[in-house]
Amino acid sequence: MERLHFPWLQVGILLPLLGAIWTRTRRDPDVERRHGLIVSALTLGCMIGAWVDFKLLGAHEARDLWDPFSLLWEHDLLAIDGLNAPLLAMGSLVYYLTILSTLRTKAGEFSIAWTLLSESILLATFAAATPWGVVTMMSIGALPPYMELLRRRRPSRIYLAHMGLFVALLILGEYGVSRADSSAEQSLGPILLLTIATLLRSGVAPVHCWMTDLFEHATFGRALLFVTPMVGAYGVIRLVLPIAPDWTLEVISIMSLFTAIYAAGMALVQREARRFFCYLFLSHSSLVLVGIETATPIGLTASLSLLLSVSLSLTGFGLALRCVEARVGRCLMTEFHGLYDHIPMMAGLFLLSGLASIGFPGTAGFVGLDLLVNAAARAMPFIGISIVIVAALNGLAVIQAYFRIFTGPPRSTSIDLRIGPSERIAILIISALILGAGIYPRAGVSDRHEAAVRLLRARAVGEAPSPPEAQSTAERTIAPRSP
Repeated sequence: MERLHFPWLQVGILLPLLGAIWTRTRRDPDVERRHGLIVSALTLGCMIGAWVDFKLLGAHEARDLWDPFSLLWEHDLLAIDGLNAPLLAMGSLVYYLTILSTLRTKAGEFSIAWTLLSESILLATFAAATPWGVVTMMSIGALPPYMELLRRRRPSRIYLAHMGLFVALLILGEYGVSRADSSAEQSLGPILLLTIATLLRSGVAPVHCWMTDLFEHATFGRALLFVTPMVGAYGVIRLVLPIAPDWTLEVISIMSLFTAIYAAGMALVQREARRFFCYLFLSHSSLVLVGIETATPIGLTASLSLLLSVSLSLTGFGLALRCVEARVGRCLMTEFHGLYDHIPMMAGLFLLSGLASIGFPGTAGFVGLDLLVNAAARAMPFIGISIVIVAALNGLAVIQAYFRIFTGPPRSTSIDLRIGPSERIAILIISALILGAGIYPRAGVSDRHEAAVRLLRARAVGEAPSPPEAQSTAERTIAPRSP
């Protein structure tokens, strides 16, 4: 097994964890925000370093330079491969941009300590080297939003009920799968439990109401960070795709397509900006699942590409909405707010990221959506047509929201609504990545295609693909999972 030249993964996961403890002791919210931004930037540097180091090795998978737990545990706990390398960098970038664009006036409401803790959990989820590691970290990852709801004394029963069910199903499903590894075939029950759990975490209808409730009661930043990395889709790839029979994947694909159409229609008729964003995200994340469940090289390549492009574009879109909300409060979609004259750069980011999410030519999402339509049309023609309809509905929703928020009579106000330097930097970073990936998509798509081929090869021979070589835990035998 190849080793990285530096323990990037461990340092990158420990930095935000230690940063959360440090910032928790700061009394001044502005100081807490500055220190959190420094920690997040260092974490982003570590994840980019891990990705570059991994690419220079030219290996299919690699582990950290050293593992302090090797004396207590037979196998490394963290690993990097072609699938999670860009996701680690993307996840840390999402957190960095969110902290960077947080206004000083909102620093007290948006806890930097809990944000850094959730970043550490997210990165550990993506880097976990075993299925049980993924399950454990996905379960722990549901805690920070719940703690924020309690801290702000907002309703939490819907979120707690859904996430409690998610954790229970996830653990029971993985327990059943791990015990069945030594048998000739997997039983259907544990596979269905894992499938339902990951779909619940992804917000697939009809178990999506927890997500709209979270956006309604949590801070916009916390809800954004919980959903945009698409941990549910990652769980489907790592835990369900290797072992699920073909007919199960087809059912999941149809459910995801229904959710995409339903959420796109709901996004068109929303009267409040947060709920609009929530349904727009649900529609796009469901399209990612549609591609995963095709279990074909083109379809899986499309989904892996969309996973990155949608995470980036909807992060930019959500941050634009968040900055608008920080200035004018909860934004209603029933009137024209006329904010373009005050924040033209934010209007540009809003439109660019919204169009990128629907696969507009020249943006990061174009190639992924085109591949998804082609793959779906080859499998079932009506699915390809449905995806085009979903993209059209989402495009209409984005344009309608843009006109409602930024056009109309200029808003008269006695305070300065212009964006600050940190928000300007966030806009430039997101815009550069969206346009850069759209102008030169070949490198990213070829990398995603290689990861997709390896996933499907592992599925074909009945092996659970890592995060990487994810067959070995203390509870699991060497025998592979069998679909």
